[in-house]
Amino acid sequence: MGKYFGTDGFRGEANVVLTVEHAFKVGRYLGWYFGREHKARIVIGKDTRRSSYMYEYALASGLTASGADAYLLHVTTTPSVSYVVRTEDFDCGIMISASHNPFYDNGIKVINGQGHKMEAEVEEKIEAYIDGEIEELPLATKEDIGRTIDYAAGRNRYIGHLISLATRSFKDMRIGLDCANGSSFSIAKSVFDALGAKTYVINNEPDGTNINTNCGSTHIEVLKQYVMDKKLDVGFAFDGDADRCIAVDNNGNVVDGDLILYVCGKYLMEQGRLAGNTIVTTVMSNLGLYKACDKIGMNYEQTAVGDKYVYENMLQNGYVLGGEQSGHIIFSKHARTGDGILTSLMLMEVIMEKKQSLAKLCEDVKIYPQLLKNVRVTDKKTARENPAVQKAVEDVTAALGSDGRILVRESGTEPVIRVMVEASTDEICKKYVNQVVEVMAKENLIIEG
Repeated sequence: MGKYFGTDGFRGEANVVLTVEHAFKVGRYLGWYFGREHKARIVIGKDTRRSSYMYEYALASGLTASGADAYLLHVTTTPSVSYVVRTEDFDCGIMISASHNPFYDNGIKVINGQGHKMEAEVEEKIEAYIDGEIEELPLATKEDIGRTIDYAAGRNRYIGHLISLATRSFKDMRIGLDCANGSSFSIAKSVFDALGAKTYVINNEPDGTNINTNCGSTHIEVLKQYVMDKKLDVGFAFDGDADRCIAVDNNGNVVDGDLILYVCGKYLMEQGRLAGNTIVTTVMSNLGLYKACDKIGMNYEQTAVGDKYVYENMLQNGYVLGGEQSGHIIFSKHARTGDGILTSLMLMEVIMEKKQSLAKLCEDVKIYPQLLKNVRVTDKKTARENPAVQKAVEDVTAALGSDGRILVRESGTEPVIRVMVEASTDEICKKYVNQVVEVMAKENLIIEG
């Protein structure tokens, strides 16, 4: 993990952690880096945050000043940038988004020419340029100065691509969509409408400050209530940049990324389309998922948290399905990164082909209670490696045995340590999470407030 770039890009509070000067320098470096032997073509997308506009202009200024042409998709999803980069011969793509974070945060995600997260060595060079460790780059002059080009057509081609993937009409299906007042607001409904669904949409009126606010995949209770009130067949909630999807079944039960992996993995395995009969998960996946996989003979791999690491494992081993509990799901036949709308379409394929409700498809998975507490700390590495904290974690591990587990890890995007316990009851989870957090407090590792 770099100084600025974490597991999901350069992210932080707008004009506090991530400034327009940073964005300009990211553009300057990428324009120069990819333009050394030809005129670079770089595509930019953004979410609905108010600050996304200033970063878009700063990035475009940096790119064109270095001689690159900047193609603007405007408000669009992260997976659409990935799709456009890999199918239309761009050198790289940039997505301006802080994903599921509050509106006042923002981020810069850099996507390579194959459509997945940029290699760490390139991010390290960008960081060195930002910090003045690389000599100043030459400015383009005269006819070599780059152009900024409206490229909304690229987003429209992505919409057409999604529609083309559906194997059946969704006619007579009552489907709810929670667009999180984010990037999917201009895409998701048009896709489901085109496929014949009776589409009910909420939180699709972004104003620049309401993205992810009490809506979307991080506030699934909103869609859950909506599905039950409207008596819908299924609901799908996306996050700010629509690279995540969490579903709600017809009974109002939440279907998270683990359950989505199970349903889609089992379906693909039955059809002989699941390479190695294996899904790729992260260390955050629930024990219940693994026990259900064992029963049907479906194999699984574990990676560090981050769809970046999931995709690396899939790429190395030829696997076709992987993802995170949070709803980042990758179908490598169709995408190189998590894609919330694509995930909802793949779930719909299973529902339609099996002629079963989502509730029925999930019933064989018994999810273990899980409690996750985010603890703000002065220094993540110091907190995680503190001997008293490590001893507390060892004690909990011993106490849980094979009936649960504890995971303590650093956030890749925030000054936070995540303490997670899975066990047979909520009470046990709470007891052991608090036990570890209390030790962190006694060691003066926690930022109060």
